[in-house]
Amino acid sequence: MSAPATPNSEKLYARAREVMPGGNTRTTVYRKPHQIYAWRGDGCRITDVDCHVRIDALGNFTSLIHGYGNRRILEAATRQLEAGTCFGMPTESEIRLSEILCDRLPSVEQLRYTNSGTEAVMNAIKAARAYTGRPKIAKCEGAYHGTYDPAETSQDASPATWGDIDRPGSVPTAKGTPQGVLDDVVVIPFNNTPVAEAILRASGNSLAAVLVDVMPNRAGLVPAKPEYLAMLRRVTRELGALLILDEVITFRLGYNGAQGRFDIDPDLTTLGKIIGGGFAIGAIGGRAEVMSVFDPSKGQPAVPHGGTFSANPMSMSAGIAALEDLTPPLFEKLEALGDRFDQGIHACFSRHGIKGQVTGLGSLRRVHLTDAPLSDYRSTFAAADGGARVSALAKALFDQGVIIASNGLMAFSTVMEDADIDEIVRAFDRALPAFA
Repeated sequence: MSAPATPNSEKLYARAREVMPGGNTRTTVYRKPHQIYAWRGDGCRITDVDCHVRIDALGNFTSLIHGYGNRRILEAATRQLEAGTCFGMPTESEIRLSEILCDRLPSVEQLRYTNSGTEAVMNAIKAARAYTGRPKIAKCEGAYHGTYDPAETSQDASPATWGDIDRPGSVPTAKGTPQGVLDDVVVIPFNNTPVAEAILRASGNSLAAVLVDVMPNRAGLVPAKPEYLAMLRRVTRELGALLILDEVITFRLGYNGAQGRFDIDPDLTTLGKIIGGGFAIGAIGGRAEVMSVFDPSKGQPAVPHGGTFSANPMSMSAGIAALEDLTPPLFEKLEALGDRFDQGIHACFSRHGIKGQVTGLGSLRRVHLTDAPLSDYRSTFAAADGGARVSALAKALFDQGVIIASNGLMAFSTVMEDADIDEIVRAFDRALPAFA
């Protein structure tokens, strides 16, 4: 199937190239020969400016758990829009959203808000350093935690740069990253319990925190092993370091987030994506003792933190509506949708004689065109052939009317039904023969 004609997007892209580098402001949505521009969303579908309709199986990179046009979110946002979009004052809405999140996350006693997951991670790292008085953080190789220099270290390492598995190198992602930043980042292998523990213990009293995502997308969307998480919790306590759990994406894995599902008790949690109901948001939460580093009530806090749009009432009100509408039965529905896709895509692999697999849990799934065992970033990298085949599959699916990430990531929404999953699987069925 050839790509549908998109003359209106082509014209917009020509304009964009005049005023933005490469005509682009989000690397993750860039595509050749030109970008495709969205016009409107409805349910789980997006219509572009050339009136082509596609199923959105990504939800703006996992953030739209209710899809487009959720009535409660629209009503809440409209009420707030009429009352005022932002103020140089706090609003009751930030208290209510915090109450909801504290109720769902037993490890979280207090919260502060930012405008993105990147900012949430950045401030969590600053909080850990202030609380412990130590400089270094540890993170898993290949894990994405936003675009903050320390957090993005080694997220795109390659065999030429990543070093020995017993001591992975701290590899910069952005050109120009200072060596001093890299020196303060300890890189550990994901899901390799004995090696990761040895590396952490070697860091000793210089370690402020371990930053971990229990199912890191860019490292394969492979769930963490229980013994690996138990080791991280035990060792951080023994070393006097904090455990920071990045739930920006994985909070959608259950009513109590990934920490409820994996039974892990972090000191700090970072949030974003779905807690804003489609508006920009981020949050840092944790034990009151640790969160006290942000407390301005007794004078200059250890970590001053502001932000013109932090805790803005549009994001707070939409987030309240989104979470109040996100009930335990809906998580059961999302789980069932994910399992239905898993079964359908494996039937496609078998039918076309393709070596493939699906990783992930619940509403988060990632398609791989390999049957090699996947456990961490290096095994995923080795099996992905540079990611070129999956990226080509994502492009073919886009032309078939289904949107997934270029690395195969998918995120299902509560507005989807079995028929939508079946339609997605049929698109795979049409696209996959080219990859046999």
